Amino acid sequence: MQYQQFIIVGRETVLSVLMVIGPALLASLIIGLIIGVFQAATSINEATLTFVPKLIVVVGVLALSAPFMISTISNLFQFIFTEVARVNR
Repeated sequence: MQYQQFIIVGRETVLSVLMVIGPALLASLIIGLIIGVFQAATSINEATLTFVPKLIVVVGVLALSAPFMISTISNLFQFIFTEVARVNR
């Protein structure tokens, strides 16, 4: 396997991981920001106030994006196995 193949596999892996986890991280960031502004405006300092809504939203986003995540990971593994098969060619 040449160095270019390693770089291509690494790049595709990083991009696939970002595409799979990106929606959940973005949803968590947005909910955390909204709740943080609410806490600052009302002077409520309750740790569970941020945890529970984030948990619910992230689980919901993961449930809704599960088909996309599975197809992305499946395509990544197919690409990796194709590249591994080309090692000695």
